[in-house]
Amino acid sequence: VQLVESGGGLVQAGGSLRLSCVAPGIIFSIATLGWYRQAPGKQRELVASITGDGSTNYVDAVKGRFTVSRDNGKRTVYLQMNSLKPEDTAVYYCNALSRRVGLAYDYWGQGTQVTVSS
Repeated sequence: VQLVESGGGLVQAGGSLRLSCVAPGIIFSIATLGWYRQAPGKQRELVASITGDGSTNYVDAVKGRFTVSRDNGKRTVYLQMNSLKPEDTAVYYCNALSRRVGLAYDYWGQGTQVTVSS
């Protein structure tokens, strides 16, 4: 299963972008959905996640600026990114994870580039 991301691009510092990720072919409602990013020369890091019951978690660097949400009917997870900074520049990946016995999966998207200019 390949998740499909969209919404990346080039934006000036202080601007906004919204990333979307569609997850076909999985039992979407049980998934914990995560947005990760990887900047050149750095390890991939978890930016934000949302569980099946809607609980969210953010890395400190994006708290108050990014918002993760999901639409189970559209099988889509979103990442609204506001007040973007040059250090947010990275390839952003979405992940769908389930650890439920008998329904376990761990799928990734291909990544979408976000570039923030100063």
